[in-house]
Amino acid sequence: MLEEFLNFKQLKTSLKEATLLDYYTAGFWWAKEMNFSVIQLSGFMDLLNFLLENLSDKHMTLGDNLKELGRAMAGIGETDSERSGDLNFFSIEQAKAVIDYLNIRSLF
Repeated sequence: MLEEFLNFKQLKTSLKEATLLDYYTAGFWWAKEMNFSVIQLSGFMDLLNFLLENLSDKHMTLGDNLKELGRAMAGIGETDSERSGDLNFFSIEQAKAVIDYLNIRSLF
């Protein structure tokens, strides 16, 4: 289903499409194993896409991209609405798990 959603047409012959499918599938199943709600799962997938676009389109370094991740996750769990970001549907523990997951994935 993810292959169809991503509109991949050359999965069997395109290393890029196969790699992207693996990237998103691994992230999806990790988030499902974390028992994320539908909103959290959607937000996590958006985050995966955001970080990938930073690397591919903006040519950010891995370090700069991890800083962007930190900025995106800043304010989670805080009550001050100005400080909390768009990802405030994650608990503090979930946010830490997301950061750990993405830090580990970035090593490979």
